[in-house]
Amino acid sequence: MVGVSLAASDAAAVPLESVSGAQVGPSEHEYPVPAGDAVSIDRENEVILIRFHERALAFNLACPHENTALRWRQEDGRFQCPRHGSKYQPDGTFISGRATRNMDRFAIRRDGDKLIVDVNRLYRSDQQKGEWDAAVVTL
Repeated sequence: MVGVSLAASDAAAVPLESVSGAQVGPSEHEYPVPAGDAVSIDRENEVILIRFHERALAFNLACPHENTALRWRQEDGRFQCPRHGSKYQPDGTFISGRATRNMDRFAIRRDGDKLIVDVNRLYRSDQQKGEWDAAVVTL
């Protein structure tokens, strides 16, 4: 789905939770489809999952600027890098800061009540715009 912005004002109520993805392939991890809007962080596999506005996306935990782990700022409804302050919308779109691109997305697909994330298929919006735009599951 191209061109849809996820407003931060709507995201302020999106809760944060920790998850662990079950490995289902050499580079694939599965996660349950969240019942409602949520940000889930799998630190072990360095994956951020977000369900927001009936869409699911998977991001690399590392900020694209200098690889610092990003944080979900629930009170602001956005992601932020604690190192240099780069800010991102819930869909990973860059807002401001030192980063020069959007958050990097992993390939994601739905299999029944699970989301499958391939951590070997990472898309940068500045190099693989089509793949980055398509790395979304509509729920």
